[in-house]
Amino acid sequence: MRKLTFIFLAAVLVCAAANPKVLFPKQAKPIGPYSPGIQVGDRVYLAGQGSNDPNTGKHPESFPAQVRQTIENIRAILQSGGMDLRNLAYCQVYLDDFQNYETARQVLGEQLKEDPPAAAFLGVAAMPGGTHVEISCIATTNASSKKAVRPDGSGRQPFAPGMLVGDALYISGQGPDDPATGHRPAEFGAQVRQALENIGGVLKAAGLGYPNMIFVNPYLVGQEGTDVFNKEYATFFEFGNTPGRATIFVTKLPKEARINFTGVALRDLSRRRAIRPSNMAPSPTASPCVFGGDTLYCSAKSGFVPSDGIQVPDLEGQLKQTMRNLLDGLEEAGLGWADIVSTNVYLDDIADFAKMNAGYRTYFSDAPPARATVQQVVSLGERRTAGGPGKYPTLEQISLIAVRRR
Repeated sequence: MRKLTFIFLAAVLVCAAANPKVLFPKQAKPIGPYSPGIQVGDRVYLAGQGSNDPNTGKHPESFPAQVRQTIENIRAILQSGGMDLRNLAYCQVYLDDFQNYETARQVLGEQLKEDPPAAAFLGVAAMPGGTHVEISCIATTNASSKKAVRPDGSGRQPFAPGMLVGDALYISGQGPDDPATGHRPAEFGAQVRQALENIGGVLKAAGLGYPNMIFVNPYLVGQEGTDVFNKEYATFFEFGNTPGRATIFVTKLPKEARINFTGVALRDLSRRRAIRPSNMAPSPTASPCVFGGDTLYCSAKSGFVPSDGIQVPDLEGQLKQTMRNLLDGLEEAGLGWADIVSTNVYLDDIADFAKMNAGYRTYFSDAPPARATVQQVVSLGERRTAGGPGKYPTLEQISLIAVRRR
C-alpha cells in the first residue's frame, strides 16, 4: 500500500509539473492579451518585454538605459517565479534602429555576463508601445542545468553559440561568414549554405546533426533570392520531415548580412516527431509542427486557405484563417488552445496591433500564452488590398510553442 501511495504521489507531482503556471509580477502591465511568463515543467516562456518602466509608464531617454530597463522587466518576471537572469537560456532581441546593435550587444553582455544565454539579434520596423527594443526569452528553472556549447574556433563571445538545457539545444543566430577565415561567400546561395553549415557546427559541438533540428527561424533581409534560399535550405533536411520554420523578413542583421539562422534542436531523436494535418502537403522546407518530447513547435502560419491562397484583404479575416490553420496542427498533435505557452505575432503594420489583439484574445482564457509582437519590415501600405482573392498579401503571421500535458 505504501508503495502504491508513493507511485500515486509521484504521478501527481509529474502531472503538476507539466501544468502551466502564469508568472505575473505585481507591477507588470501587459499591453495585450498575453501573460508576462508561462512556466511549464522546468521551462519558462517569457513574453517580449520593452523598455517601458512599469512604475512611471515611461521609457528611459537614452538607449542604453532602455536596454537596462528591458532587462529589469525580464528580471521581474523571473523573480516572480523564484529565478533570476542567470536562468535565461535563449533570447530574441528586436531593434527598430539597427545602428543600436553594438550598444545593445554591449549592454546585454554586461547585464547577462554570468552564464549568458544563446541569442539572436534582428532589426524590425516597429514594436508595440513605442519601445525601441524588445526581448523575448526562454528560461530554465534550474540554472545549473545550462551547458554552453562552443564550436572550436568560436572564441569567447558575449553569448553562447549554443545552450543545452535538458534535451533541448538552443542555437544563437548564425550568419554567413566562415568562422575559420571570416570570409563571406559572394553568391547568396553560398551564403545560405555557409550560415546553415555554421548551424551545423554548433550541432556537431553538441554531438548532434541536422536531423535533430525541430524548429528554425531563418531571418532574411530583402525578398530577392528567396527561391535560391529555399533550394539551398531543402538540401540540409529530409523531405517531409523538416523542422518547423518561421521565415521572417527583417530590416537589418548583424554585420550587414542578408541571412541569419537561429533555432532549436532535440538531443533524443526518438522523441522527435513531425506533425502534418491531412490538408497540408509534405514540404521540402517546413513541417507544419514538430514534437520535441512533449514540446510542440509550430511553423508560422498566415491567413491562407490550403491550396487556395489568401481569400480576404482584411486583417480580421486573415487572422481567423491563421488561427484555423494553427488549430489544424494542434489538433493533429492532440492539443488545443489551452496547451499553447508562447506565440510570435508578425504584423505588416503595427497600427493593426489593437485589431489583432481584439481577434486574438477570443481564442484564449484568462491565462493566455506569453507573446512577442513586431512589425517586420515597412508596411505594404496601399498594396495591402492588391491582388484579389487567392492572391491578397499577408498581413499577419503567427508561430507558436505548445506543451503536451502528461
